[in-house]
Amino acid sequence: MGRSILYRIKKALYDYTKSVITTLKENGVTPDMVQIGNEINHGIVWPEGSVAHPDQLAQLLCAGTAAVKSVSPETQMMLHVALGGQNEESVAFIDQMIARSVHFDVIGLSYYPKWHGTLDDLHHNMNDLIRRYDKDIIVVEYSAKKDEVHKTVFDLPGNKGKGTCIWEPLNTWESVFDRNGQSNELLKKYDAYKATYLKEKK
Repeated sequence: MGRSILYRIKKALYDYTKSVITTLKENGVTPDMVQIGNEINHGIVWPEGSVAHPDQLAQLLCAGTAAVKSVSPETQMMLHVALGGQNEESVAFIDQMIARSVHFDVIGLSYYPKWHGTLDDLHHNMNDLIRRYDKDIIVVEYSAKKDEVHKTVFDLPGNKGKGTCIWEPLNTWESVFDRNGQSNELLKKYDAYKATYLKEKK
């Protein structure tokens, strides 16, 4: 009997991830942090890695993580879910991955109010995840409510809120560039965020 499809997918994922991280390292740009997949609460590499098959999904995530660590043991791993304000779903997914020995150092959340609840929902979810898992948190996809999202993240207890990453600044809510690549006034907000939240320690 030949090797299973899952085995071949795991090997391909491992080999590809290792190749990418190796190339980055050889060029002096080893990443500080890597996430395997994007918004993975529905899984990766469907159908085998669908969240409907949590054992298989966990194996794929572990393969990717092992590949990163084989090249750069110090690189942190992020678990990124599109569940900014959905606490019950966040906990259920993370618990499933922990139960299957998926390693992660940081929790990444997407937060778009249209799909992910209110700012109070985001605040509650992040605080609960910190309490449960004692991990740093980054809002790695957001666009709208810039001031409020930054305040919510950087006010988290224990300095656990590490920052935000705006998604697709040309084509989402509160875009910071126009179609000609010209920045608008919203881009200047990030200077203020840096001054307010990323003060250098003396």
